[in-house]
Amino acid sequence: MSRILIKNATIINEGTQFQSDLLVNKGVIEKIDRQIDSTSDREINAEGLHLLPGLIDDQVHFREPGLTHKADIWHESRAAVAGGCTSFMEMPNTIPNTLTQELLEEKYQTAATSSLANYSFFMGAANDNIEEVLRTNAKNVCGVKVFMGSSTGNMLVDNQETLENIFSKVPLLIATHCEDEATIRQNLKQYQEQYETLTIDMHPKIRSAEACYLSSSEAVRLAKKYGTRLHILHISTAKETKLFRNDIPLKEKKITAEACIHHLWFSDQDYAEKGNLIKWNPAVKTADDREAIFKAVLDGRIDVIATDHAPHTLEEKSRPYAEAPSGGPLVQFALQALLDFYHQGKLSLEDLVQKTAHNTATCFQVENRGYIREGYWADLVLVDLNKDYTVTKDKILSKCGWSPFEGHTFKSSIEYTLVSGNIVYEDNRIVEGVSGRRLLFDRD
Repeated sequence: MSRILIKNATIINEGTQFQSDLLVNKGVIEKIDRQIDSTSDREINAEGLHLLPGLIDDQVHFREPGLTHKADIWHESRAAVAGGCTSFMEMPNTIPNTLTQELLEEKYQTAATSSLANYSFFMGAANDNIEEVLRTNAKNVCGVKVFMGSSTGNMLVDNQETLENIFSKVPLLIATHCEDEATIRQNLKQYQEQYETLTIDMHPKIRSAEACYLSSSEAVRLAKKYGTRLHILHISTAKETKLFRNDIPLKEKKITAEACIHHLWFSDQDYAEKGNLIKWNPAVKTADDREAIFKAVLDGRIDVIATDHAPHTLEEKSRPYAEAPSGGPLVQFALQALLDFYHQGKLSLEDLVQKTAHNTATCFQVENRGYIREGYWADLVLVDLNKDYTVTKDKILSKCGWSPFEGHTFKSSIEYTLVSGNIVYEDNRIVEGVSGRRLLFDRD
């Protein structure tokens, strides 16, 4: 690993902005100081640039194994680092579902040779694999994923006894997808009886706010009953935000929540233009929901911002609404989208860093990452806040080859990304030759 000296950066870290140099040595941040005079293998002049800790995305679907016509770890990790995301946590609804320790370890082995970003993978819970779940190593696995709503294969956990079992016995962080399946089925039945053809504008009514709240509130009830470490993913409604606290420090919270880029950016008014390209589960809902989620992010009820990056092919997304899958690629342009919020006066740089790096590291107890500190791994991104960047098809690195942001001009650009001390992105290109590292967790 080379010595890299970053000169004259404006560092955003732990609620402050300051001018400084930063020295990387053997993959870690060796020194942060106003003036560093040291020999290095590479010097980066960061004057006019802002240095942030790399994003830690706690929810991505990279589709490997089994769905690699849509995406794979090689392609999506490159999209991630091009967007300043240096670490990801990937979901278990691949094919086969990640429901055994052996299948889980196979994903780690794949990432060790193909991922440019740092990585972790969730163990999947099903209605019948509690013993496998309990074998999960808390030191080197990010958590356990429970789908309390539709998913692939055997991963819908809709048995109350199973849920009680999981929440009462699993000592790791449990991350949940919360949508009440019975409510969704009833809504779907009503719309099918009323309309000959279902259309995308019906999506947030079929996968309704009530379906989300019923499931999220049940997860919170179970977590409170058993003292479970619960993390609810992709909050999509105003009503759900009231389930969470902001009156205690994050480290003391047993129940935390995540918001996703698409629920902060889009509303149901965008279905007319974007169609199935913004079909997600949970659904993008009203502008009022969007604003309430944003408010909860700012006031500390929602702790983390992530992507739920979940690619499908453009052909799959072009099918009629009822046949088109939910999900879309987001990881490459998530930071630039958030920086647009900064330019709009909606989000400070300090809050952006807090919600995408610091808090994610704290929530998951990630070891020595998520902050710009001496002795921590050098997961860093340098951005030019005032250099426009237009999303065109030739710039999209996700294997699916499309983005809901295509044609949009962001106000900021990613200049450099460092992963575990290695430069992996510069001059609008990927730098090959190294692999990311497996995330470790500081847990008893």
